[in-house]
Amino acid sequence: MNARREALLREARHLGYDSLVACTPENLFYMTGFWGEAVGILDGDGATIVVPELEAERAAAESRDCEIVKAGRGSGLIPAVARELADRRPCTDCRDYPMMKSMQEQMASLEHQPLPFSNSRITKDPGEVRILRKASAIIDGLFEICAEKMAVGQKESELQAVLMSHAMDQEMFDTGYNSTLNPLIIAGGPNGALPHAQVTSRRFRNGDLVVVDITLRHQGYVSDATRTFAVGRVSQEAADIYEIVRESQESGLRAVSPGTSCNRIDEACRDLISSRGYGEFFVHSTGHGIGLEVHEQPTISSSSRTVLDQDMAVTVEPGIYMPGLLGVRIEDSVMVGREPAVLHKFTKELVRVSQS
Repeated sequence: MNARREALLREARHLGYDSLVACTPENLFYMTGFWGEAVGILDGDGATIVVPELEAERAAAESRDCEIVKAGRGSGLIPAVARELADRRPCTDCRDYPMMKSMQEQMASLEHQPLPFSNSRITKDPGEVRILRKASAIIDGLFEICAEKMAVGQKESELQAVLMSHAMDQEMFDTGYNSTLNPLIIAGGPNGALPHAQVTSRRFRNGDLVVVDITLRHQGYVSDATRTFAVGRVSQEAADIYEIVRESQESGLRAVSPGTSCNRIDEACRDLISSRGYGEFFVHSTGHGIGLEVHEQPTISSSSRTVLDQDMAVTVEPGIYMPGLLGVRIEDSVMVGREPAVLHKFTKELVRVSQS
Protein backbone atom coordinates (compact mmCIF):
# COMPACT_ATOMS: atom_id res chain seq x y z
CA MET A 1 0.00 0.00 0.00
CA ASN A 2 2.82 2.42 0.76
CA ALA A 3 4.38 1.69 -2.63
CA ARG A 4 1.03 2.39 -4.32
CA ARG A 5 0.65 5.67 -2.51
CA GLU A 6 4.16 6.74 -3.39
CA ALA A 7 3.50 5.92 -7.05
CA LEU A 8 0.22 7.85 -7.00
CA LEU A 9 1.85 10.93 -5.51
CA ARG A 10 4.75 10.67 -7.92
CA GLU A 11 2.34 10.63 -10.87
CA ALA A 12 0.36 13.52 -9.40
CA ARG A 13 3.46 15.65 -8.85
CA HIS A 14 4.61 14.94 -12.38
CA LEU A 15 1.36 16.54 -13.55
CA GLY A 16 1.66 19.51 -11.20
CA TYR A 17 -0.49 18.40 -8.25
CA ASP A 18 0.42 17.69 -4.65
CA SER A 19 -2.58 15.61 -3.56
CA LEU A 20 -5.29 13.31 -4.86
CA VAL A 21 -9.01 12.95 -4.23
CA ALA A 22 -10.46 9.50 -4.96
CA CYS A 23 -14.22 9.42 -5.53
CA THR A 24 -14.67 6.25 -7.57
CA PRO A 25 -14.83 3.04 -5.51
CA GLU A 26 -12.06 1.39 -7.53
CA ASN A 27 -9.54 4.17 -6.90
CA LEU A 28 -10.64 4.58 -3.29
CA PHE A 29 -9.99 0.85 -2.76
CA TYR A 30 -6.65 0.98 -4.57
CA MET A 31 -5.51 3.91 -2.42
CA THR A 32 -6.91 2.88 0.97
CA GLY A 33 -8.09 -0.75 0.98
CA PHE A 34 -11.69 0.38 1.63
CA TRP A 35 -14.51 -0.08 -0.92
CA GLY A 36 -17.55 1.94 0.02
CA GLU A 37 -19.37 5.26 0.16
CA ALA A 38 -16.58 7.72 0.89
CA VAL A 39 -13.99 10.11 -0.52
CA GLY A 40 -10.30 9.31 -0.16
CA ILE A 41 -7.56 11.93 0.14
CA LEU A 42 -3.86 11.34 -0.33
CA ASP A 43 -1.12 13.91 0.24
CA GLY A 44 2.38 14.02 1.63
CA ASP A 45 1.06 13.53 5.17
CA GLY A 46 -0.73 10.27 4.39
CA ALA A 47 -4.21 8.99 3.51
CA THR A 48 -7.55 10.16 4.86
CA ILE A 49 -11.03 8.75 4.29
CA VAL A 50 -13.94 11.18 4.60
CA VAL A 51 -16.89 8.92 5.25
CA PRO A 52 -20.54 9.04 6.38
CA GLU A 53 -21.03 7.85 9.92
CA LEU A 54 -22.85 4.70 8.79
CA GLU A 55 -19.65 3.58 6.99
CA ALA A 56 -17.10 4.84 9.51
CA GLU A 57 -16.66 1.62 11.50
CA ARG A 58 -16.21 -0.51 8.40
CA ALA A 59 -13.83 2.02 6.85
CA ALA A 60 -11.67 1.96 9.98
CA ALA A 61 -11.59 -1.85 9.99
CA GLU A 62 -10.92 -2.42 6.29
CA SER A 63 -8.62 0.48 5.35
CA ARG A 64 -4.87 0.48 5.87
CA ASP A 65 -3.15 3.28 7.77
CA CYS A 66 -5.85 5.85 7.11
CA GLU A 67 -7.25 8.68 9.20
CA ILE A 68 -11.05 8.42 9.33
CA VAL A 69 -13.06 11.66 9.21
CA LYS A 70 -16.83 11.44 9.71
CA ALA A 71 -19.09 13.69 7.64
CA GLY A 72 -22.53 13.79 6.07
CA ARG A 73 -23.64 11.71 3.09
CA GLY A 74 -23.40 12.81 -0.54
CA SER A 75 -22.71 16.53 -0.76
CA GLY A 76 -22.34 16.52 3.02
CA LEU A 77 -18.87 15.04 2.51
CA ILE A 78 -17.60 18.04 0.59
CA PRO A 79 -17.01 20.60 3.39
CA ALA A 80 -14.90 18.04 5.26
CA VAL A 81 -12.96 17.22 2.09
CA ALA A 82 -12.34 20.94 1.52
CA ARG A 83 -11.03 21.39 5.06
CA GLU A 84 -8.61 18.51 4.62
CA LEU A 85 -7.27 20.03 1.39
CA ALA A 86 -6.79 23.63 2.51
CA ASP A 87 -3.75 25.16 0.79
CA ARG A 88 -3.29 22.09 -1.42
CA ARG A 89 -3.34 21.71 -5.20
CA PRO A 90 -5.40 18.54 -5.62
CA CYS A 91 -6.66 16.54 -8.58
CA THR A 92 -9.56 14.10 -8.62
CA ASP A 93 -11.04 11.19 -10.53
CA CYS A 94 -14.61 12.41 -9.85
CA ARG A 95 -16.98 11.46 -12.70
CA ASP A 96 -20.11 12.97 -11.18
CA TYR A 97 -20.65 16.46 -12.62
CA PRO A 98 -22.83 17.89 -9.81
CA MET A 99 -20.41 16.62 -7.16
CA MET A 100 -17.41 17.91 -9.10
CA LYS A 101 -19.03 21.32 -9.50
CA SER A 102 -19.89 21.45 -5.81
CA MET A 103 -16.33 20.52 -4.79
CA GLN A 104 -14.85 23.16 -7.08
CA GLU A 105 -17.08 25.80 -5.50
CA GLN A 106 -15.30 25.10 -2.22
CA MET A 107 -11.89 24.14 -3.66
CA ALA A 108 -11.11 26.39 -6.62
CA SER A 109 -7.77 24.67 -7.21
CA LEU A 110 -9.33 21.20 -7.61
CA GLU A 111 -9.07 19.81 -11.14
CA HIS A 112 -10.44 16.70 -12.80
CA GLN A 113 -7.37 14.63 -13.66
CA PRO A 114 -7.67 10.84 -13.32
CA LEU A 115 -4.31 10.06 -14.95
CA PRO A 116 -2.37 9.50 -11.71
CA PHE A 117 -4.79 6.70 -10.88
CA SER A 118 -4.85 5.04 -14.31
CA ASN A 119 -1.09 5.39 -14.78
CA SER A 120 -0.40 3.75 -11.42
CA ARG A 121 -2.98 1.00 -11.75
CA ILE A 122 -1.97 -0.08 -15.27
CA THR A 123 0.81 -2.32 -13.89
CA LYS A 124 0.03 -4.83 -11.18
CA ASP A 125 2.00 -5.42 -8.00
CA PRO A 126 2.66 -8.98 -6.71
CA GLY A 127 -0.36 -8.93 -4.42
CA GLU A 128 -2.65 -7.97 -7.27
CA VAL A 129 -1.16 -10.68 -9.49
CA ARG A 130 -1.82 -13.32 -6.82
CA ILE A 131 -5.49 -12.31 -6.63
CA LEU A 132 -5.86 -12.31 -10.42
CA ARG A 133 -4.33 -15.79 -10.60
CA LYS A 134 -6.74 -17.06 -7.95
CA ALA A 135 -9.73 -15.44 -9.66
CA SER A 136 -8.70 -17.00 -12.98
CA ALA A 137 -8.38 -20.46 -11.42
CA ILE A 138 -11.92 -20.14 -10.06
CA ILE A 139 -13.20 -19.26 -13.53
CA ASP A 140 -11.45 -22.33 -14.94
CA GLY A 141 -13.44 -24.38 -12.43
CA LEU A 142 -16.65 -22.80 -13.70
CA PHE A 143 -15.77 -23.84 -17.25
CA GLU A 144 -15.34 -27.39 -15.95
CA ILE A 145 -18.89 -27.15 -14.59
CA CYS A 146 -20.09 -26.00 -18.03
CA ALA A 147 -18.52 -29.08 -19.59
CA GLU A 148 -20.28 -31.31 -17.02
CA LYS A 149 -23.67 -29.61 -16.72
CA MET A 150 -24.51 -28.07 -20.11
CA ALA A 151 -27.05 -30.13 -22.07
CA VAL A 152 -29.81 -29.98 -24.66
CA GLY A 153 -32.96 -28.49 -23.16
CA GLN A 154 -31.20 -26.45 -20.49
CA LYS A 155 -31.96 -22.72 -20.45
CA GLU A 156 -29.18 -20.14 -20.66
CA SER A 157 -30.54 -18.68 -17.43
CA GLU A 158 -30.47 -22.08 -15.70
CA LEU A 159 -26.79 -22.54 -16.50
CA GLN A 160 -26.08 -19.01 -15.26
CA ALA A 161 -27.76 -19.83 -11.94
CA VAL A 162 -25.63 -22.98 -11.53
CA LEU A 163 -22.41 -21.12 -12.32
CA MET A 164 -23.15 -18.16 -10.05
CA SER A 165 -23.98 -20.45 -7.14
CA HIS A 166 -20.60 -22.15 -7.46
CA ALA A 167 -18.85 -18.81 -8.03
CA MET A 168 -20.25 -17.28 -4.85
CA ASP A 169 -19.20 -20.37 -2.90
CA GLN A 170 -15.65 -19.48 -4.03
CA GLU A 171 -16.02 -15.79 -3.03
CA MET A 172 -16.37 -14.75 -6.66
CA PHE A 173 -19.03 -12.11 -7.31
CA ASP A 174 -20.79 -10.08 -9.97
CA THR A 175 -18.75 -7.10 -11.19
CA GLY A 176 -21.74 -4.77 -11.23
CA TYR A 177 -20.86 -3.81 -14.82
CA ASN A 178 -23.58 -1.34 -15.76
CA SER A 179 -23.85 -2.25 -19.46
CA THR A 180 -25.52 -5.60 -18.78
CA LEU A 181 -28.43 -6.89 -16.73
CA ASN A 182 -26.68 -10.21 -16.05
CA PRO A 183 -23.49 -11.24 -14.27
CA LEU A 184 -22.45 -13.54 -17.16
CA ILE A 185 -22.79 -13.89 -20.92
CA ILE A 186 -24.25 -17.28 -21.86
CA ALA A 187 -25.37 -17.23 -25.47
CA GLY A 188 -26.47 -20.30 -27.39
CA GLY A 189 -26.98 -20.69 -31.12
CA PRO A 190 -27.99 -17.41 -32.81
CA ASN A 191 -27.71 -15.53 -29.50
CA GLY A 192 -23.95 -16.13 -29.72
CA ALA A 193 -23.83 -13.75 -32.68
CA LEU A 194 -24.42 -10.91 -30.19
CA PRO A 195 -21.03 -10.15 -28.58
CA HIS A 196 -22.71 -8.73 -25.46
CA ALA A 197 -25.79 -10.94 -25.46
CA GLN A 198 -28.13 -10.84 -22.49
CA VAL A 199 -28.89 -14.18 -20.84
CA THR A 200 -32.31 -15.45 -21.94
CA SER A 201 -34.65 -18.38 -21.35
CA ARG A 202 -33.66 -19.94 -24.70
CA ARG A 203 -32.92 -23.66 -24.34
CA PHE A 204 -29.76 -25.20 -25.76
CA ARG A 205 -30.31 -27.31 -28.87
CA ASN A 206 -28.35 -30.06 -30.55
CA GLY A 207 -25.88 -28.37 -32.91
CA ASP A 208 -25.56 -25.14 -30.91
CA LEU A 209 -22.34 -23.35 -30.24
CA VAL A 210 -22.62 -21.70 -26.81
CA VAL A 211 -20.49 -18.69 -25.88
CA VAL A 212 -19.79 -18.54 -22.13
CA ASP A 213 -18.08 -15.30 -21.07
CA ILE A 214 -17.29 -15.26 -17.34
CA THR A 215 -16.26 -11.91 -15.90
CA LEU A 216 -16.32 -11.94 -12.10
CA ARG A 217 -14.67 -10.21 -9.15
CA HIS A 218 -12.57 -11.80 -6.40
CA GLN A 219 -11.22 -9.70 -3.51
CA GLY A 220 -11.92 -6.60 -5.58
CA TYR A 221 -10.17 -7.75 -8.76
CA VAL A 222 -11.72 -8.85 -12.05
CA SER A 223 -10.72 -11.83 -14.15
CA ASP A 224 -12.28 -12.29 -17.57
CA ALA A 225 -12.33 -15.35 -19.83
CA THR A 226 -14.51 -16.86 -22.54
CA ARG A 227 -14.90 -20.35 -23.93
CA THR A 228 -17.27 -21.56 -26.65
CA PHE A 229 -18.79 -25.02 -26.25
CA ALA A 230 -20.46 -27.32 -28.76
CA VAL A 231 -23.74 -29.01 -27.83
CA GLY A 232 -23.84 -32.38 -29.55
CA ARG A 233 -22.88 -32.42 -33.23
CA VAL A 234 -22.22 -29.01 -34.81
CA SER A 235 -21.95 -28.21 -38.51
CA GLN A 236 -18.63 -28.36 -40.32
CA GLU A 237 -18.80 -24.60 -40.90
CA ALA A 238 -19.26 -24.00 -37.16
CA ALA A 239 -16.30 -26.26 -36.36
CA ASP A 240 -14.17 -24.48 -38.98
CA ILE A 241 -15.07 -21.05 -37.59
CA TYR A 242 -14.16 -22.24 -34.11
CA GLU A 243 -10.74 -23.36 -35.31
CA ILE A 244 -10.13 -20.01 -37.04
CA VAL A 245 -10.88 -18.14 -33.81
CA ARG A 246 -8.66 -20.51 -31.82
CA GLU A 247 -5.76 -19.94 -34.19
CA SER A 248 -6.40 -16.19 -34.13
CA GLN A 249 -6.27 -16.10 -30.35
CA GLU A 250 -3.04 -18.10 -30.31
CA SER A 251 -1.56 -15.61 -32.76
CA GLY A 252 -2.57 -12.72 -30.50
CA LEU A 253 -1.15 -14.39 -27.40
CA ARG A 254 2.20 -14.89 -29.13
CA ALA A 255 2.33 -11.14 -29.79
CA VAL A 256 1.93 -10.20 -26.11
CA SER A 257 5.26 -9.01 -24.73
CA PRO A 258 6.85 -5.93 -23.14
CA GLY A 259 7.60 -3.30 -25.75
CA THR A 260 4.84 -4.37 -28.13
CA SER A 261 2.28 -1.78 -29.21
CA CYS A 262 -1.29 -2.84 -28.43
CA ASN A 263 -2.39 -2.37 -32.04
CA ARG A 264 0.08 -5.09 -33.09
CA ILE A 265 -1.78 -7.64 -30.95
CA ASP A 266 -5.09 -6.60 -32.48
CA GLU A 267 -3.48 -6.86 -35.92
CA ALA A 268 -2.16 -10.36 -35.22
CA CYS A 269 -5.66 -11.60 -34.38
CA ARG A 270 -7.53 -9.62 -37.02
CA ASP A 271 -5.21 -10.43 -39.93
CA LEU A 272 -5.61 -14.17 -39.41
CA ILE A 273 -9.41 -13.97 -39.31
CA SER A 274 -9.43 -11.70 -42.37
CA SER A 275 -7.15 -14.05 -44.27
CA ARG A 276 -9.74 -16.80 -43.81
CA GLY A 277 -12.54 -14.63 -45.20
CA TYR A 278 -14.30 -13.67 -41.96
CA GLY A 279 -12.83 -10.23 -41.27
CA GLU A 280 -16.17 -8.42 -41.49
CA PHE A 281 -17.53 -10.65 -38.74
CA PHE A 282 -14.88 -9.70 -36.14
CA VAL A 283 -16.74 -6.64 -34.88
CA HIS A 284 -14.98 -5.56 -31.68
CA SER A 285 -11.50 -4.77 -30.42
CA THR A 286 -9.21 -7.63 -29.44
CA GLY A 287 -8.99 -6.92 -25.72
CA HIS A 288 -8.59 -4.59 -22.79
CA GLY A 289 -6.84 -4.18 -19.49
CA ILE A 290 -8.28 -5.80 -16.38
CA GLY A 291 -7.87 -5.13 -12.68
CA LEU A 292 -10.24 -3.31 -10.38
CA GLU A 293 -12.49 -2.60 -13.37
CA VAL A 294 -13.82 -4.84 -16.11
CA HIS A 295 -12.36 -2.58 -18.80
CA GLU A 296 -9.33 -0.49 -17.92
CA GLN A 297 -6.13 0.57 -19.61
CA PRO A 298 -4.59 -0.48 -21.91
CA THR A 299 -7.02 -1.03 -24.79
CA ILE A 300 -6.04 -3.74 -27.29
CA SER A 301 -7.40 -2.22 -30.50
CA SER A 302 -6.33 -1.16 -33.97
CA SER A 303 -6.05 2.47 -32.84
CA SER A 304 -4.19 1.90 -29.56
CA ARG A 305 -0.51 2.85 -29.62
CA THR A 306 0.00 2.07 -25.93
CA VAL A 307 3.13 -0.01 -25.48
CA LEU A 308 2.84 -3.03 -23.19
CA ASP A 309 5.05 -3.20 -20.14
CA GLN A 310 5.96 -5.87 -17.63
CA ASP A 311 3.12 -6.82 -15.24
CA MET A 312 0.29 -5.25 -17.19
CA ALA A 313 -2.82 -7.44 -17.21
CA VAL A 314 -4.81 -7.68 -20.45
CA THR A 315 -7.31 -9.87 -22.26
CA VAL A 316 -6.96 -11.35 -25.73
CA GLU A 317 -10.41 -12.21 -27.10
CA PRO A 318 -10.98 -12.42 -30.86
CA GLY A 319 -14.34 -13.58 -32.14
CA ILE A 320 -16.45 -14.27 -35.22
CA TYR A 321 -20.16 -13.42 -35.16
CA MET A 322 -22.51 -14.60 -37.92
CA PRO A 323 -25.80 -12.69 -37.52
CA GLY A 324 -28.76 -14.96 -36.88
CA LEU A 325 -26.58 -18.08 -36.88
CA LEU A 326 -23.77 -18.39 -34.35
CA GLY A 327 -20.89 -16.76 -32.54
CA VAL A 328 -17.47 -17.91 -31.37
CA ARG A 329 -15.21 -16.11 -28.91
CA ILE A 330 -12.14 -17.38 -27.06
CA GLU A 331 -10.63 -15.18 -24.34
CA ASP A 332 -7.93 -15.37 -21.73
CA SER A 333 -6.67 -12.93 -19.13
CA VAL A 334 -2.91 -12.59 -19.53
CA MET A 335 -0.05 -11.13 -17.49
CA VAL A 336 2.54 -9.37 -19.64
CA GLY A 337 6.08 -10.66 -19.23
CA ARG A 338 9.03 -11.90 -21.26
CA GLU A 339 6.76 -14.89 -21.89
CA PRO A 340 3.04 -14.08 -21.65
CA ALA A 341 1.53 -15.74 -18.58
CA VAL A 342 -1.91 -16.95 -19.63
CA LEU A 343 -3.93 -17.06 -16.41
CA HIS A 344 -6.51 -19.59 -17.61
CA LYS A 345 -5.70 -23.28 -18.04
CA PHE A 346 -9.04 -24.62 -19.28
CA THR A 347 -8.64 -26.17 -22.72
CA LYS A 348 -9.19 -24.18 -25.90
CA GLU A 349 -9.89 -27.27 -27.95
CA LEU A 350 -13.59 -27.42 -28.86
CA VAL A 351 -15.40 -29.11 -25.96
CA ARG A 352 -18.46 -31.06 -27.09
CA VAL A 353 -21.02 -31.50 -24.33
CA SER A 354 -23.66 -34.20 -24.09
CA GLN A 355 -26.93 -33.99 -26.03
CA SER A 356 -28.97 -34.98 -22.98
